[in-house]
Amino acid sequence: MYQLDLPWLLLTLPVPLLVWWLLPPHRETSASIRLPFFTEVAEAAGVRPTEGSVIARRTWPQILCEGAAWCLVVVALARPQFVEPPIEKVEPQRDILLALDLSQSMDTKDFPGADGKPLARVDAVKQVVADFVGRRPGDRIGLVAFGDAPYPLAPFTMDHALVETMIADAVPGMAGPRTSLGDALGLAVKMFEKTTVPEKVLIVLTDGNDTASRMPPLKAAEIAKSKGVVVHAVGIGDPLATGEDKLDTATLQKIAEKTGGRYFFGGDQAQLASIYQVLDQITPGDQKKLSWRPRVELFQWPLLAAVLLLAGFHASAGAVGFVRRRAIA
Repeated sequence: MYQLDLPWLLLTLPVPLLVWWLLPPHRETSASIRLPFFTEVAEAAGVRPTEGSVIARRTWPQILCEGAAWCLVVVALARPQFVEPPIEKVEPQRDILLALDLSQSMDTKDFPGADGKPLARVDAVKQVVADFVGRRPGDRIGLVAFGDAPYPLAPFTMDHALVETMIADAVPGMAGPRTSLGDALGLAVKMFEKTTVPEKVLIVLTDGNDTASRMPPLKAAEIAKSKGVVVHAVGIGDPLATGEDKLDTATLQKIAEKTGGRYFFGGDQAQLASIYQVLDQITPGDQKKLSWRPRVELFQWPLLAAVLLLAGFHASAGAVGFVRRRAIA
């Protein structure tokens, strides 16, 4: 649609009329002598008389052209614009970081699959997590892998195909054979510091206990809570095992409780899938729509029309005057 950006400037349209009414032309009278035989006296004196000052009155065509030009100039000053259809941009209001345990124990083939046959833990996890990523088209998602140390695999991004590719290419042991859960939480907090979204969610999945962290997991959870990061913990594996293979459910529960998240235990692939469905439900899509309407400036067209109108009028008036003078001569 078309609109005027400064429509109040149209109030200046009657200004020329106000000036004409309030400021009339300056008039001055002077004494003069009337000679009955002026021509004879001038000839006798050898003086050739000339015309006095003549103030030409405006003609109706001149008044109309100048009035129209003034109107066009005022319209140009009011900045006519063509407003194009709105362009909408969807801005995510939540960042989700996935932290996956890729220690060597994730290669253990003891995880019941959907058909009941045992799968490697990492294969079951990759299928379920990739499906969760596909369900979150409106969120920025990042990916962290941790073993002996945590490593960021993908920054927060809307390019979910990239995240899914990184998940598919994940290999147990690529981050080291041990588990550094506390350091993974610390890296997650550091990554969230660079985001400005109101909601920050970390989903951490592990199958063992912390054996390699320099920062205790519960201390890292306290820092996450102070930074507004909600941690949901998902545990798989055997809570009754010993050593590094034992799933530390107590620590995972405390981490979730401290940060306002929830703890889940996935006993098989179907249960793990239902966990991520629950996570999808408790973190509903929340987006902010930004709308912007591009504007095309059109002030140059009425301004150009005013210039051409005045130029055309004065050119035609000059031509008529020239023709008249030639005819008199």
